[in-house]
Amino acid sequence: MKTRLTVAVLALAGMSIAAHAVETPKADLVNRKQLRVCSDPADLPFSNEKKEGFENKIAELIGDELKIPVVYTWFPKATGFIRMTLFAKRCDLVIGWGQGDEMVLNTNAIYRSTSVLLVKKGSGLEGIDTLADPKLKDKRIGIVQGSSGGTLAAKYGLMSKVKGYRMMTDRRFENPTEEMMKDIETGEIDAGVQWGPIGAYWAKQHNDIVAIPLLKEAATNKIAFRITMGVRNGDDNWKRQLNGIIAKRQGDIDKILLDYGVPVMVDDDTKIDLVTEPRKPDPTASSSTTNTHEQQQ
Repeated sequence: MKTRLTVAVLALAGMSIAAHAVETPKADLVNRKQLRVCSDPADLPFSNEKKEGFENKIAELIGDELKIPVVYTWFPKATGFIRMTLFAKRCDLVIGWGQGDEMVLNTNAIYRSTSVLLVKKGSGLEGIDTLADPKLKDKRIGIVQGSSGGTLAAKYGLMSKVKGYRMMTDRRFENPTEEMMKDIETGEIDAGVQWGPIGAYWAKQHNDIVAIPLLKEAATNKIAFRITMGVRNGDDNWKRQLNGIIAKRQGDIDKILLDYGVPVMVDDDTKIDLVTEPRKPDPTASSSTTNTHEQQQ
């Protein structure tokens, strides 16, 4: 009997400790004096050390909303990026990260986009809007290794003439997208498939290449994705604050993205339309972000 009582007491004590652990909030590790952003130093159109990318512009927008300066921790978006930046507590925010990646705590999406087909003007391929088009059957296609473009190429029987380009690289020393563009210009490949924000931006740097959003593919295949901001798991208050800023400044974010040529899709999985003008902000979010920040100082 005494043994049973001891076990019962220990069990209750354990439950109490567990309940206390659940109720105790996690330490807020977010720096409230600076907007500390984890970013790649050479990854246009997203970011670079000269702050020329659209993620740099979005970071400035957030800093302006919070009325604090933006500072960067630079690290290439390759293996170890999150571990060496966000996890190491050297910074508090990744501006662009795929929705659903459990490495980070995702905010609401800042945009939704899809892959694009890159072709040379005058090639006769400008009207193609699906990889199922018969015109591509005998063509050599550039594909980013491990991307949804590769899945589509396999689905449509195009893999025999595919040329692969690396996805995870240190872009200070290697730019696979620029390599793909040059290969299209020289005829090494006839067309390329690239993630929309990247392909559309680099096509604008080459007057003889056009980027065609693969909207028909987005309707039937998993090639359209939402991009969020990423924070550390456990930084729930920070996530909520950022969600308020996204809702309030969505139109300004849209303008930045559209200025960079990003093919922004409407935020509705049942539709494949492109956003052509900045969306209206959420009026209910207009007064929440600054006050929240001030309360957490």
